[in-house]
Amino acid sequence: MTQETEHSSVRRVRLELERYGVTTEIRHLSDTARSALEAAQALEVEVGQIASSIVFKISDDKGERPLLVVTSGRHRVDTELVAKELGLEKLGRADADFVRSWSGFAIGGVSPVGWLHNGEVFQPQTIVDKALNDYPIVWGACGHTHVVCSLNFESLLDITAGTALVVAHD
Repeated sequence: MTQETEHSSVRRVRLELERYGVTTEIRHLSDTARSALEAAQALEVEVGQIASSIVFKISDDKGERPLLVVTSGRHRVDTELVAKELGLEKLGRADADFVRSWSGFAIGGVSPVGWLHNGEVFQPQTIVDKALNDYPIVWGACGHTHVVCSLNFESLLDITAGTALVVAHD
């Protein structure tokens, strides 16, 4: 194990995956995987196999909260399309402080699970890009910018209680 794969955020993600019975491969990358392209190159997979966790800020009668969109690396989220599908006026931009305060992760290492907000494990409302179902295995950040883990579409939906949605047009 490397120092990064034993990082507290990575351990938190691993424990959540184990809790759901998800079998995963956790890999340390020698370079950061801050973008889908960087991750795909390091893993020698198609960019579409990268499950990028994008955090948006939404506001409603419950106040401000995060919306997690787990998108295929081949897509840029169409925020108008997603907002319309969810019956929201718009998806707001989430800065690094907002992301860290709600997820407990730094941008570039945001995992779909294992979020920590106010000391409690937290799962935000989650949208999963239907395009990820085009691949038997996808790779997402595992709590650290140098660590990724493998998942499949069904387990990604299950562990996040996510909603499958088209988030962009190819």
